[in-house]
Amino acid sequence: MATAAVAAKDLATHVDVLIVGAGISGIGSAYHLQEQCPGKSYAILEMKDTFGGTWETHKYPGVRSDSDLYTFGYRFKPWVGTPIASGQAILDYMGEVIEENGIAEHIRYGHRITACSFDSQSNLWTIEATDKGGQAKTFTANFLWMCQGYYDHETPYIPEWKGMDQYKGKFVHAQLWDPGTDYTGKKILVIGSGATAATVIPAFAEKAAHVTMLQRSPTYFYCAENKNELADKLRAGGIDEPTIHRVVRTQIMHDQDVMTKRCQTEPDAVFEELKMLVRAFTGKDDFEFEPHFTPKYRIWQQRLAFCPEGDIFRAAVAGKVSIVTDTLDTFTETGVRTADGTEIEADIIVACTGFRLSVMGDIPFKVDGQPVNWHDTINYRGMMFTGVPNMAWVMGYFRASWTLRVDMMGDFVCNLLNRMDRNGVKRVEVALREEDHNMPLGDWIENDNFNPGYLMRGLKEMPQRGDKPEWRHNQDYWAEKNQIPNTDLEGGEFVYDGVRAGLKVTEPA
Repeated sequence: MATAAVAAKDLATHVDVLIVGAGISGIGSAYHLQEQCPGKSYAILEMKDTFGGTWETHKYPGVRSDSDLYTFGYRFKPWVGTPIASGQAILDYMGEVIEENGIAEHIRYGHRITACSFDSQSNLWTIEATDKGGQAKTFTANFLWMCQGYYDHETPYIPEWKGMDQYKGKFVHAQLWDPGTDYTGKKILVIGSGATAATVIPAFAEKAAHVTMLQRSPTYFYCAENKNELADKLRAGGIDEPTIHRVVRTQIMHDQDVMTKRCQTEPDAVFEELKMLVRAFTGKDDFEFEPHFTPKYRIWQQRLAFCPEGDIFRAAVAGKVSIVTDTLDTFTETGVRTADGTEIEADIIVACTGFRLSVMGDIPFKVDGQPVNWHDTINYRGMMFTGVPNMAWVMGYFRASWTLRVDMMGDFVCNLLNRMDRNGVKRVEVALREEDHNMPLGDWIENDNFNPGYLMRGLKEMPQRGDKPEWRHNQDYWAEKNQIPNTDLEGGEFVYDGVRAGLKVTEPA
């Protein structure tokens, strides 16, 4: 039986829905598809040899979530561990979801997609791929669900620093870290100050001789204990885990909403509270924040790095970590020299300089033979795009847990697919309405809203936004949690089989 099932799977080249990527988005989307559209056939194409996405890519010391797992975990599977979890714990959690729901048989590992093309005559996507043996494979699908994430898993962003060829030690980007590397007793320089740096520095400090963090500009850090008191109290009272998950998740999202709004309305007061937390965890009432821990941007204009137990600050107070705030002038044989002439010696230099944005996995797309330039499209709620039929893209949140949008989009896509089935529709796309045609257009997101480097570097590759809620991805979960579930699928922005919803005549899409 098992052999026959495998053979049938290998021969299946057409599915109703093809999901791209077996990371946190792809596995969650597969669950929702199975539950809400049980009659749909589907496959997941994953270029790696295993599931996990970003949690499989990153293997640097201390790799962990910087979102709490009560909201980063799926709404349908309770999280029972610490709020901030290790990368391995997240992989274990995803593995349980796959096993408990029979998702494994739908995943085709080692498949790298090389092209996607849609044909409006057949209403089919043709997906070209190569397997890990280099053999070409072709799949067709009625609907394409892009869950491959937003950055290049193989090529991180590394600035072109002067003198890199002079350095005689080991240089590596954190994304490419080899977990077999022994850094015991080594002098380590970490370049960067964001969430990855905040994660790896305390871990390095446990065994390294010394760790130096070189940052161009400071980052905001939020320090807290790695526990959830409400969850602990409910467990002590014998409450079942699904109820705990639902209640704690709701409480955290409420608190995050309050925090996000306060960061906009009273950022100075919030910063003072963040400072108080640092002082509490280090036990130093005179902890000095200038110049290394006073950012120049507003809180949450870039990601607020979570710091469980204040670990990076405690390591600094203990003398295990030094901070240098300056630009890097040049690499030297033994380390780097900064713009003010400071020499930093290091046996190992680790770049925590961010991602290279990858829009739709850098896969070439065509619709009816014409290449798709994503910047020419306008995004519909950050998940569908004008001129591209039968496709949805999961782009999560930066200020809230990514996975909140995975669950929300799971509902939306399944509702859309079921609506199409009920009405015998084979093709759906979004198009500007008459009232939208003079709408001002802009980049995917405003610079003063959220402006991390990887996003700013790639904005011209991203779809555009309009100035109306439905034509943008506003990064506001607390608004979208009401807007997206109440989307009118009969609204005029939807075009089904060439007919605009609400009309009885065919008009151009």
